[in-house]
Amino acid sequence: MNKRILAFMLAVWASANWTDATLAAPAKVRKVGFLTSTLGPPATSYEIFRKALRELGYVEGQNVVFEYRAAEDRSRLADLASELAQLKPDVIVTTGGATARAKMATETVPIVFSYSGDPVEAGFIKSIARPGGNMTGITWLAFELVGKRLELLKEAVPTVSRVGILANPAHPGERRELEETQTTAQKLGITFQYNQVRAARDFDVAFEAIVKENANALLTFPEATTLQHSTQIAEFAAKRRLPSMFAWKEYTEAGGLISYGPDREETVRRMAVYVDKILKGTKPADLPVELPKKFDLVINLNTAKQIGVTIPQWLLVKADRVIK
Repeated sequence: MNKRILAFMLAVWASANWTDATLAAPAKVRKVGFLTSTLGPPATSYEIFRKALRELGYVEGQNVVFEYRAAEDRSRLADLASELAQLKPDVIVTTGGATARAKMATETVPIVFSYSGDPVEAGFIKSIARPGGNMTGITWLAFELVGKRLELLKEAVPTVSRVGILANPAHPGERRELEETQTTAQKLGITFQYNQVRAARDFDVAFEAIVKENANALLTFPEATTLQHSTQIAEFAAKRRLPSMFAWKEYTEAGGLISYGPDREETVRRMAVYVDKILKGTKPADLPVELPKKFDLVINLNTAKQIGVTIPQWLLVKADRVIK
């Protein structure tokens, strides 16, 4: 047989076999860890994240597997974070307070977080624009909304003049929130009383102080500790007939009057986009931390009726959701 013909036939055969082998090669399965605390975002965050990742083309069992860890007791987060890091996932996703534990567990595995505080002050990243290191993600903190919440509270209930504040001073970004609140309060002619709540035992003391100082409204800064006690806070405000303002809808769902702040479900969906980019080769250090873009105004009319407050119609029309 002519050598040229033989060489051509061998080349065609090798090409066909290479193509078949390539088509038959299984897709690389990526491992994604998910670490959360039930004291932070709702448990549905994990399901929202998985759905968002499916919409980006990831099929569980085919090209992605998940390692989910959730702690009812926050003291277990450190162990769970270490456990996930030892599994050597391609990326770890964290929510709320779990982020700090994940940072302590690994400096090499990429981490995508959704975090209620200031990630720079918390020491997770170097800056919003240039995170550096192995961490990036979404922050729920929107300082421009802090003063707006007080304005909305005053517009909803014009008689508001003295506001009792519940805040956790250990939460990164809390000091800036307080400064923004103070600036707006001065413009509106409102005085406020600052009450620290670091743990469960602090709430009764704070409530007593609010009553003693004759506050006629309540403002709560958002983070895991106050969220965990949102029902207790709402019940106190209702009992004292205090109009209350919060940052997340979970507080109004628990009985608070008004909330205005980031759509936290949207931030979870945005985390899936970040994970997709990292799995495709982008380094966390090159992904700027994203600030919240979508905000929800939620009003609980049941609570308004309970405390004897009439919410202006224009504000009800403006609301993204009215709980009846």
